[in-house]
Amino acid sequence: METFYSKFKAKNRKLLLHYGEKFVRQLEKPIAHYSLVGDSTFFDPDKFSWIAEIEANWKSIRQELDEILKYQDNLPNFQDISKDQVSITQDNLWKTYFLYAYGLKAQKNCDRCPETTRLMERIPGMKTAFFSILLPGKHIPEHRGPYKGVLRYHLGLRIPEPREKCGIRVGNDVRHWEEGKSLVFDDSFPHEAWNKTDGVRVILFVDMVRPLPFPWSAVNESLISAIAHSPFVQDANTNQKQWDDRLEQLMNRRLKD
Repeated sequence: METFYSKFKAKNRKLLLHYGEKFVRQLEKPIAHYSLVGDSTFFDPDKFSWIAEIEANWKSIRQELDEILKYQDNLPNFQDISKDQVSITQDNLWKTYFLYAYGLKAQKNCDRCPETTRLMERIPGMKTAFFSILLPGKHIPEHRGPYKGVLRYHLGLRIPEPREKCGIRVGNDVRHWEEGKSLVFDDSFPHEAWNKTDGVRVILFVDMVRPLPFPWSAVNESLISAIAHSPFVQDANTNQKQWDDRLEQLMNRRLKD
């Protein structure tokens, strides 16, 4: 019975993903057309007034990150949280520490990083926020994000040298992270990222709602809300809570030792 149910669930999951992707793709052309910040691979950070405050406080974020990295080996891989990511990563070289995912708050993780959380909650339209940790030699192959209605923000926190061996390509444009500096891009373009150094690369990874005029802003928010209630995000949220509990137990044991 369990085998039948598992196969039924997997089949319907694939159908939902297939038709869901077709539906959101039809919305991407008007979203690109009406975007208040334009339609390009990378965006000038100066277009986003809130970035100045984030960069001014990046060392506070880095300080909280350094405490989390003491437990690096016990952090989940991306595919441990979102099983749908196995198409782009299957090893143990991409670790994550989630604060938010599609508007769902990882309360325990946020409590451990109060200043980072405070700053993230000041970002207009912030939906997802986490520390993205690439171990030495990690390459994330070309892929594209699920939906053009969000933009992606990266803040460099730990960027190993030589910096030129650590980068991201979006479309035909390549950028390299810098500590305390920001990148904003559209992940609906094909993109890939790599860390070809011997060090650990960490960025703050944020997805935020793309600025749009009404009524497209309302359409966009409704669709993002629907995605947040989908089984893909709900399953990831369940997985995240399980990892949160494991990390909390580990931290408590070390405090007692």
